[in-house]
Amino acid sequence: MTQPPKTSAEIDAMREGGKLLATIFDGLKKRLAPGMTGRDVDTWVSAEIQRLGAEATYKTNEVNFPGVICISVNGAIVHGVPTDMPFEKGDVIGFDLVISHKGMKTDSAFTTVIGEAPSGAVKHLLRNTERSLYAGIDAIKGDGTHIGDISSAVESVLGGAKLGVIRDLVGHGVGHSMHMPPEVPNYGMSGTGPILRAGDTIAIEPMATLGGERIVGPLEDNWTYATKDGSLAAHFEHTVLITQYGAEILTIL
Repeated sequence: MTQPPKTSAEIDAMREGGKLLATIFDGLKKRLAPGMTGRDVDTWVSAEIQRLGAEATYKTNEVNFPGVICISVNGAIVHGVPTDMPFEKGDVIGFDLVISHKGMKTDSAFTTVIGEAPSGAVKHLLRNTERSLYAGIDAIKGDGTHIGDISSAVESVLGGAKLGVIRDLVGHGVGHSMHMPPEVPNYGMSGTGPILRAGDTIAIEPMATLGGERIVGPLEDNWTYATKDGSLAAHFEHTVLITQYGAEILTIL
């Protein structure tokens, strides 16, 4: 299934919205510290979204999430609900945000360590999960790229790093809606899958673990998905525009 075409104004709105989202994340990274809570982050991000004139997509009827940002701690992979539990030094936390700007959605995520620089196995997890995201983006050669080209590039990095590749959760099209065709798995074969056309916009989002690939969820909060074996997880994501001969990352400053 192909995406409906976007006007140049809609693409420009996604460019603007992506910059707003990246601005929020830039400010958030500078504020994170032990003792903060997920609700503290949610309150600050909500205020920033309003200040920048955007809309919190997770709080709309399209989603009805109990917060404006997903906060996934340690073994949680995605869709973690903001809570009053203080962050501890060394916690591995993923932050995932979707905003709407002029009716168009952009989606991005990053994972970080609270209060200290990542080291050892955690550094390996974060570095290679993020590296797989950019490998997937680099695999986009413009109009005519197969989804499998992206998926294969992501899987090659994660597999080479001997990380658990999450297969039950995938990237997706984004723009007019938060989740649109096509799905963008983090594993696959190059030259296979749907074909992307110039003007398509997708969210590429590798998710990996220090253990196995099996997941559980949603948990008792009805939202969070976590690693079945309790191993640490990482999640990185950008919204990308397919251009005639390559790709443009929209959720970056």
